[in-house]
Amino acid sequence: MQTPRRGSAYDQAEAAFKSATSKPVEAPRKPAAAPEGREMVTLRLDRAVLEHFQEDGAGWQERINAALRAAAGLDPA
Repeated sequence: MQTPRRGSAYDQAEAAFKSATSKPVEAPRKPAAAPEGREMVTLRLDRAVLEHFQEDGAGWQERINAALRAAAGLDPA
């Protein structure tokens, strides 16, 4: 009994080349979500304002954010 032919040598070589050089399909990337909806920005502040918030130590960025939210009326009184 003969084994069935799988096509010409050219077709076999072409199929082998395509399988070796094709990129695998990648899942679409999910957009990076900022934690708690925050965004990194550059902000210029007066040295005195920065020192005021930094004098209590760690957490000064959160304290600035809280003060800005209160000044903008974003937090309930």
